Amino acid sequence: MVMVADIEFPPHITTTKPLSLFGHGITDIEIHFLQIKFTAIGVYIDPEIITHLQKWKGKSGTELAEDDEFFDCVISAPVDKFLRIVVIKEIKGSQYGVQLESAVRDRLAADDKYEEEEEEALTEIVEFFQLHYFKKDSVLTFSFPATSTIAEIGFSSDGKEEAKTMKVLNGNVVEMMKKWYLGGTTAYSPSTISSLANNLSSELSK
Repeated sequence: MVMVADIEFPPHITTTKPLSLFGHGITDIEIHFLQIKFTAIGVYIDPEIITHLQKWKGKSGTELAEDDEFFDCVISAPVDKFLRIVVIKEIKGSQYGVQLESAVRDRLAADDKYEEEEEEALTEIVEFFQLHYFKKDSVLTFSFPATSTIAEIGFSSDGKEEAKTMKVLNGNVVEMMKKWYLGGTTAYSPSTISSLANNLSSELSK
C-alpha cells in the first residue's frame, strides 16, 4: 500500500484492465500558518501510456511538472485513467460540486465552449454531489475510459453501502474535468502533478 496523508492507496487497481498508481498528492489550504488537508488523491493510469510519451524521454520530473504540453499529452493519450479521491476533512458535497463546477466552467468559457449543453451537464454534476455529505474517508472516483468521451463519477461513504454513480456524457465537460485534475501547472493539486511528473519521468527512463 502507498500511504498518502495517512490514507492507504493500493499500488494497482483494475477497471477494464489493470491500472497503476502513477501519481498521488493532496489538496490543502493554509490558514494562519496551519496546513489543512482536504483530500488525498491517487491517479491510476494504464501503464501503456508510456508508449504515448516517448517524446519526453530523458526529461526530469521537475522539467515535466512545468511542461503543460506534456500533461496535455497525458490527458489525451487513449488509455484508461482513474482518479481515487479520499476525503480527509469533511465537507458538504455541494461545496465540492460548486468548486468543480466553477473550475470547469471557467476553462470552458476560456475556450469558448460553454454552451447550454455544458451548463446542463455541470448542473447534473452539482446535483449529484449535493445528495452527499463528504464524511472523512468517503471516496470519490472519476473513471475516464480510453475509448470514450464519457466519464463516470462514483461516491461511497463508510464502505457499507454500494457506491452511487453518475455518467457525464458531455465530452467538453469531461475534457475540462481531466484538465482540472491533471492539467499540469493549472491543475487543482500541485503535489499530485509533481508526483505524476516524477513517476512518469522515471518510467520513461527505463
